[in-house]
Amino acid sequence: MPSPGETVPFLDPLPGRSGLTSWIFSTDHKRIGMLYLWCILTMFAVGVVIGVLMRLELIAPGRTIMGAQAYNAMFTLHGVVMVFLFVIPGIPAAFGNILLPLQIGAEDVSFPRLNIFSWWLYLTGAALAVTSLFTGGGPPDTGWTFYVPFSERTTTNVFLAVVAVFILGFSSILTGLNFITTIHRLRAPQMSWGKLPLFVWSLYATAWIQLLATPVLGVTVALVFIERLLGIGLFDPAKGGDPLLYQHLFWIYSHPAVYIMIVPAMGVVSEIIPAFARKSIFGYKAIAVSSLAIAFAGSLVWAHHMFTSGMSDTAVLVFSFLTFVVAIPSAIKVFNWVATLYKGSIYLEPPLLFALGFIFLFSIGGLTGLVLGSAGTDIHVHDTYFVVAHFHYVIFGGTGFGLFAAMHFWFPKIFGRMYDRKLANASWYLLVGGFNMLYFPMFLIGLMGMPRRYYDYLPMYQTGHMISTAGSWVLVAGLVTMFWGLSKCLRGPRTVGANPWGAATLEWTLSSPPPHLTFLDPPDEVPSPYSYAGVKRDA
Repeated sequence: MPSPGETVPFLDPLPGRSGLTSWIFSTDHKRIGMLYLWCILTMFAVGVVIGVLMRLELIAPGRTIMGAQAYNAMFTLHGVVMVFLFVIPGIPAAFGNILLPLQIGAEDVSFPRLNIFSWWLYLTGAALAVTSLFTGGGPPDTGWTFYVPFSERTTTNVFLAVVAVFILGFSSILTGLNFITTIHRLRAPQMSWGKLPLFVWSLYATAWIQLLATPVLGVTVALVFIERLLGIGLFDPAKGGDPLLYQHLFWIYSHPAVYIMIVPAMGVVSEIIPAFARKSIFGYKAIAVSSLAIAFAGSLVWAHHMFTSGMSDTAVLVFSFLTFVVAIPSAIKVFNWVATLYKGSIYLEPPLLFALGFIFLFSIGGLTGLVLGSAGTDIHVHDTYFVVAHFHYVIFGGTGFGLFAAMHFWFPKIFGRMYDRKLANASWYLLVGGFNMLYFPMFLIGLMGMPRRYYDYLPMYQTGHMISTAGSWVLVAGLVTMFWGLSKCLRGPRTVGANPWGAATLEWTLSSPPPHLTFLDPPDEVPSPYSYAGVKRDA
């Protein structure tokens, strides 16, 4: 193993290739993960810019910086980019690709060529989604859910956006298939299921959702495309179709997709908490099983998005009950994380701060989700800003902060350099403060009756919108500070040792950054991933 001061080749390219081609044609899982990471962060930047423009428009009633049609296009593109191009692929595609083989003692994923093909599909889908802005007919204005019959009748360029989502779905399916096969077939011989890191368990549960639920999305958007192209009546009631059929099909995928977003982030937190508490994780089996339980139960609650659609009282009762049931595995995780921290030898570092931010913000999102799971209250706040706030607390406060925690935890391992901890801590304060300033007022104006997706609003809602807009500026300042702190150290020498945090999973036994070829011979011994006896922090 190289010493901390020794130069380590960074993800060596394939023989005979250099520069960009050594990356975009690479079958190295680490390089593919990096390709995903750069693309995902680029899409995140696009989504943030659009979100800030929307907040500027809403700072006061009436027209501010854009018209109504432009605003509709903005919130559609913001949703498509953030959901399909950032949050869903975020942690599994980037950190899953980089870390999964390293954590199970494998040389690579099972299908390396399929892995790079998945990235090419992702890139194609992203290009088509952005292209839909600039082609004939104007950008799509249906919202990221593409609800019919409007998506069938609008003259905007829904076609390209739907095709983009279809292609992105294929990328997700292939990644899930690759991960499942890798975990089953390529684990080190001595790595039993009971020794899998909890991040791997979360990827495993997520991969099954990707494999089984995503085809439903593909079929749904394909039917929308066919109906627009051929004019047959599937979803449009004017042609004899049923719009509720579309909603059922869409949410059969899209509610489990919430867990594609959040379960990997839970896995990240499950790695960080014990490492910085210097304690074995409390309730390892309960956390592992709860990941699988979330994947299963989360697939049964799709219709709680449709309580106001005219469903029968019996259906409402069943889906309301199941919504409360799916909260139990998430609560088990939160309890076990807090129990792990209890009486631990805690040292606060940026990864732990972001993990704690995840627990706090996700808990608020989860508790407000119970409000929406109750049919009596959901009827009153459905399609209001209360739903917008809840969704962002779960997805951005959960998945977003989970991704930031992963970036700060594994950054030294991936790049061999340590970032500025003071800047990272400052960015955390800005992000948590700006996030709550941006989204918490939305709960209040939602309870007051402010509907979502509206370009204009009554003056009574202006104070809440002004606070939210100011919060978006603080949030962006935190993001700029965070990425500046991470990027400015990339020019310095690689001086980080193999295990700067004193963690116990297999990837920390490799040099920082890991060499191109890893675990050509399976590790002779696979200790418990959360046993810290004798594990020391490298300088």
